[in-house]
Amino acid sequence: MSNKSLMGLIVLLAAIIVGWNAFFVVNQTERAIVLQFGKVVESDVAPGLHFKLPFVQEAHTFDGRLLTLDTATQRYLTLEKKALMVDSYAKWRIADVQLFYTATSGLRAIAEERLSRQLESGLRNEVARRTLHEVVSGERDQLMADITATLDESARRELGIEVVDVRVKAIDLPAEVNRSVFDRMSTEREREAREHRAKGTELAEGIRADADRQQRVILAEAFRESEKIRGDGDAKAAAIYAEAYNKDPEFYSFSRSLQAYRESFASRSDMLVLDPDSEFFKYMQGNPVKR
Repeated sequence: MSNKSLMGLIVLLAAIIVGWNAFFVVNQTERAIVLQFGKVVESDVAPGLHFKLPFVQEAHTFDGRLLTLDTATQRYLTLEKKALMVDSYAKWRIADVQLFYTATSGLRAIAEERLSRQLESGLRNEVARRTLHEVVSGERDQLMADITATLDESARRELGIEVVDVRVKAIDLPAEVNRSVFDRMSTEREREAREHRAKGTELAEGIRADADRQQRVILAEAFRESEKIRGDGDAKAAAIYAEAYNKDPEFYSFSRSLQAYRESFASRSDMLVLDPDSEFFKYMQGNPVKR
């Protein structure tokens, strides 16, 4: 290869290198700035193809999309000095690209570290102004709205970041408090169980006593009714006996004597010491029955 051809090749390569360094592209999802010797000469460059002075100026692009800052669970104290474990996250994006670069050197890690500290401080202040009930349910939405507004204002001013939203993912009690809360809940449930059992026992005793009373009343009424029926039967039987006796007194006396004989001599071992001429044996003496 001749010197002239070599020189042409070198010039071509140099032109390619210079051209490569003279143009840069900004995507739709990016934000960009142009620096000249470390100083910002053009901020918030629009998306598209752009020219810069090669080897003198340099372009820096940053992610301009909505980003998520997921913080670690932190311990906070409420207005009544009760500890809570709060897990939260923030949605943010670059609002002022020049301020963002000067404040963080364009590094997302630095931006999120500083934003995380501000979020933690803001949450601590907002939780400390509210009671446990307000943080958990009463004013939870208002808490997130307040911390979003406060964090957005400070982040725009100090970091060039727009905080779109702050959300609380979970609120829980510390591990050492959970055990005491569960124990207290268990004790309360045991107390309620004892009360229910005592009420049940009292109700059962009342039902049992009422059943016993009704049983005694029913038995007494049944006994009274049976005695009444028995009395009526005895009266009717006596009336029948009296009517039969009046019709034939002698035959009635003979029948009763035979029954007395059967009952008296029912067992062979029975022994009676009586005068043979007594009235008891009058129907065994051979006297005819008079009608």
